[in-house]
Amino acid sequence: WDQFSEWLHCVCVVTFDLELGQAMEFLYPNHIELSDVERTNICYLAFPDSNSGCMGDTQYWFRIRRSALYKTTDTDVDYQCSKDCPVTLLKDKTHFYGYVYFRQVRDKTLKRGYFQKSVVLLSSLPYFNFFKDIVDIIAPEYFDNGEPCLEAACHDIDQWPSPIPGQILNLPLMGLLLHVRIPTKQDKPGTNVLEITDKNSDPGAFSLSSIHEVNLYESLCDVLPHIHLLWELVLIGAPIVVMAPSPTVCSSTVLALVSSISPLRYCSDYRPYFTIHDSEFKEYTTKTQAPFFITYFTLSTFLFFIKMPLIHKHWLDPLLKHTDVCSKIRYLCFIPVDVKTWRVRGAGEFPWTHLNIAPPSTKLKMASKIKTFDPKSGIYSKYKQFLKKDKNFIKGLTKDFSGKCQFQAQSALLRRHFLELTQSFIIPLERYLASLMPLQKCISPLKAPPTLKPFRPNDFIQTLDSNGPQLTSGTKGDWIGLYRRFMQSANFEHWLCRRKLEMEKKLVSLHMAALSETDLMSWCQQKSEVEIVDMVLRIREKINLVRSHKLDVSTETVELLADKLTGITNTLPADLQGILSK
Repeated sequence: WDQFSEWLHCVCVVTFDLELGQAMEFLYPNHIELSDVERTNICYLAFPDSNSGCMGDTQYWFRIRRSALYKTTDTDVDYQCSKDCPVTLLKDKTHFYGYVYFRQVRDKTLKRGYFQKSVVLLSSLPYFNFFKDIVDIIAPEYFDNGEPCLEAACHDIDQWPSPIPGQILNLPLMGLLLHVRIPTKQDKPGTNVLEITDKNSDPGAFSLSSIHEVNLYESLCDVLPHIHLLWELVLIGAPIVVMAPSPTVCSSTVLALVSSISPLRYCSDYRPYFTIHDSEFKEYTTKTQAPFFITYFTLSTFLFFIKMPLIHKHWLDPLLKHTDVCSKIRYLCFIPVDVKTWRVRGAGEFPWTHLNIAPPSTKLKMASKIKTFDPKSGIYSKYKQFLKKDKNFIKGLTKDFSGKCQFQAQSALLRRHFLELTQSFIIPLERYLASLMPLQKCISPLKAPPTLKPFRPNDFIQTLDSNGPQLTSGTKGDWIGLYRRFMQSANFEHWLCRRKLEMEKKLVSLHMAALSETDLMSWCQQKSEVEIVDMVLRIREKINLVRSHKLDVSTETVELLADKLTGITNTLPADLQGILSK
């Protein structure tokens, strides 16, 4: 099951038992282990929190913590993905993503009167579109034909090639052939680089243009006047609550928000779907620090949540009383006008056409409204934006809005706008970080590699007058205030740690290249045996790092260093050579 495990952890089937409630009926492959907490969370998250209105088939996503039960080691594929794959698509080593296909239909043969069952694909890969299509193929076959179909699908997946970025992958599944391509860091954003030369050669083949992108416009069209506010909140990692009428809308909205700051990775905790039965619910309701990104399905669940004393003390009171921007909790609440009649939007369907109600007000709700929870869709927040909204863009995005609008085209425009905004924000940080890199002439092959200069926030702020976002963006506002707030967030911490690690590896690679061009034999003539042995061990360590894919160094450099290593080892006495050869 090595190939299977590169794509999926396991496939779960959750059913409704009259005595036990939601229970794990089937787990495949059979050797996979799940902790008791994971099993419980999967069972509760596999069903909509209030499924009385979810007749038929429902698809959505959830995210849970991984148990310490699994001790995984990075493979060659993991190292290659880490080097070539966008940071937003890297395997999550601390969480599982659950891709759910829930079916509820009337069945008079059952005591409860309904058939209620879910198929869940559990994976560490955030390939939302891809696994949505995969479970859409597997689940209906399983519901119709039973466990043999599920086992056959898993065996097909075990034959798939590794998920290596940049390659067109042909993936057979239950008589179909999928063509997919995992993006690379070098891909131009917003373009579909997947090209199948002869689509007519196999009538059962189809290609997936994007493995991970959700429809931004469809998810955020109700709050378009506030997309710049939402982008800021996600960028600085502010706590946000999203409430929606179905797990499908809820999970899609959260993923749309998280992806709005791409190519930055959202590093605070987030849950595309969450219920009060989750094992972490108690943790979130007793912490003094609110969770960063929590979502709720029903109005009753959310009202139950905020009535808890600690939540009111640590979430609502700071929101209503504090005036300092950094100390407030922010809320994004999508509240249905009528829970019973709210419909899940379908592709190409105008969101308010079939509700017989007026669209929600675009006016920002004040947080004081949270005390009464006026049941209208909208955003409740006391957060003061640093940047001004781009009214021309919002107007251009909505001026042709109609029931027949092209959601895909609108989503592409919105994604490009977010991308340009994020890139304008991150470019000054990249420029300043590049200035902290030692010059190549400072690298001495016979000394340790130089270190990066420290990142000093105040020094960076001083560079914004000449190298700020105004060079690439027409958006006005308090950019400096936004940078200062961003530099307090987990998103900045992750970005800085990752970029520093990449630059430190680059310094070691440059140092190895300089060392490979040095006459080490002449150097050995003037050095003691202890110094020569130390050099041998340091060169050997660097070569091992390259061979374990932890450093990116050319093959020619490694071969040159290996030859020099052999040469200087031969200058040592025979007893030392014997010790070093062990």
